[in-house]
Amino acid sequence: MEKQTSSSSTEAAVRVSSIFIYPIKSCRAIPVSQAPLTATGFRWDRQWVVVNSKGRAITQRVDAKLALVQIELPNEAFLEGWVPAKNSYMVIKAPGMNMLRVSLSKPQQVTDGVTVWEWSGSALDEGQEASEWFTNYLGKPARLVRFNAESETRPVDPQYASGHRVMFSDGYPFMVISQGSMDALNGILKEPVPVNRFRPNILVDGCEPFSEDLWGGVRISKFMFEGVKLCSRCKIPTINQETAVAGTEPNQTLMKTRSDKVLRPNRKQQGKIYFGQNLVCKDNVSQGKGNMIKVGDPVCILNKVSSAAEAAA
Repeated sequence: MEKQTSSSSTEAAVRVSSIFIYPIKSCRAIPVSQAPLTATGFRWDRQWVVVNSKGRAITQRVDAKLALVQIELPNEAFLEGWVPAKNSYMVIKAPGMNMLRVSLSKPQQVTDGVTVWEWSGSALDEGQEASEWFTNYLGKPARLVRFNAESETRPVDPQYASGHRVMFSDGYPFMVISQGSMDALNGILKEPVPVNRFRPNILVDGCEPFSEDLWGGVRISKFMFEGVKLCSRCKIPTINQETAVAGTEPNQTLMKTRSDKVLRPNRKQQGKIYFGQNLVCKDNVSQGKGNMIKVGDPVCILNKVSSAAEAAA
């Protein structure tokens, strides 16, 4: 795969415009002005997941009502080195439900047989009150579990990013989308959609539409990232995140403009659509200080491929 060095003036002013953290997989994001980096992504991102009676992850693909679950963390949770106190809580809200508070202190109960995609392992169980809350809200047996980083490792697909790991993300530690890509898509949709349909961690501005498709080496602030795989999209972008009602867009339009048939006509066709780029951080962020990404940080494209057809997908 040939990569070229970027010296494009059009990418000289790319900056981080928004950062989103999703503490519970498939629930609402918390927009933040800064976020600490960890070996598995931003701190708190997809650290929890709701599972069914068989331990399988429940996502919006299965139950769109998760789109309406709001999450709050203490403001201090996004400061460097913050340690939860005994009275530190994650607050969970949803329509028709009383507020649920989940302690950020490590739970003692361990649940085996938790499954997210191809991965299966144990997780920390957040207890009966949380279980009853999600069971009542979803109308079916459910439990809230937390990733057990002390005993479990969930590796990224080594075909794309060997040696990297995540918690309960679908597959990669970070996902980036550009405002240019959002604007280009909304320019051809009958009804514009907000970025929350695509659930990125990082939104950047100041680059050409879909330029993130091509990114190889990327420096955000002082940290080295690598674009490792175009982000293929499931049905979640069709779910209105304010109402939990699914439609056909934007996927119907993306199938015409962003499918593998359009972007990668000479590659194996899988009927996929792509929007956004998955990233891994190449630096060791488990040590030292200042491991933080902030809104406004500069984004420097160090190298890129020549076309989406050349990018990993």
